[in-house]
Amino acid sequence: MRRKIIAGNWKMHKTVREAEELVGSILSGLPDTPYEVVVCPPFTALYRVSQLLKGSRLKLGAQNMHYELQGAFTGEISAPMLKELDVVYVIIGHSERRHIFGESNDVIAKKLKRAVETGLKPILCVGEKLEEREGGLTEEVIGRQLNSALEGLSREDLGDLVIAYEPVWAIGTGRNATPQQAQEVHAFIRHRLSELYGDEFADSRTILYGGSVKPHNILELTKERDVDGALVGGASLSAESFLEIVEKAHK
Repeated sequence: MRRKIIAGNWKMHKTVREAEELVGSILSGLPDTPYEVVVCPPFTALYRVSQLLKGSRLKLGAQNMHYELQGAFTGEISAPMLKELDVVYVIIGHSERRHIFGESNDVIAKKLKRAVETGLKPILCVGEKLEEREGGLTEEVIGRQLNSALEGLSREDLGDLVIAYEPVWAIGTGRNATPQQAQEVHAFIRHRLSELYGDEFADSRTILYGGSVKPHNILELTKERDVDGALVGGASLSAESFLEIVEKAHK
């Protein structure tokens, strides 16, 4: 059985006090579900949220990390810093890191390697821009992103790997891929993993969908064979909507 995951990426939202309130509301309303539920606050709130999550079923994730363990990298956060805060998951290669901050496939590959080496569970994001989809380049782009990120890593290295398909044209736009479009790309990702590491590895990988996930579309998305959950953006900033997504995904 593949892990089923609903992860909330808060992005640059929530002060420490607001994070306390949001986590408290999520914890008090969290349903009994086979899904692993993850919250990814901003760095400033990680310590406090980590304290609040101790002994709970809710897992802690980080939104990013640097590929070096330490050094003169002003404003960056390392994997050991995250590990000390009991961070379990880390998002690698989110489209906003790729396209706003200019992170290359090479940089993302270094981050993934470091996350694996330090025992963090990576959520590797891949996805195409609108012009790439319209040009029929979706599989080419995503295949290139996967090949670059996974190069030099073995099946054993990647035992905790989670992949999130996030079409860039659907992030924060209110548009989302149809369930059929999501399934097609998820199936392609699983096929590429099979080519790289074999069927058993590919069949056991969790692949999430991200991109304007809301309570009204999560049920249809997670009905698809290769969609194992969601990486939720804006809808994770409200306990009510995030919990509704968790509940509907379970159903």
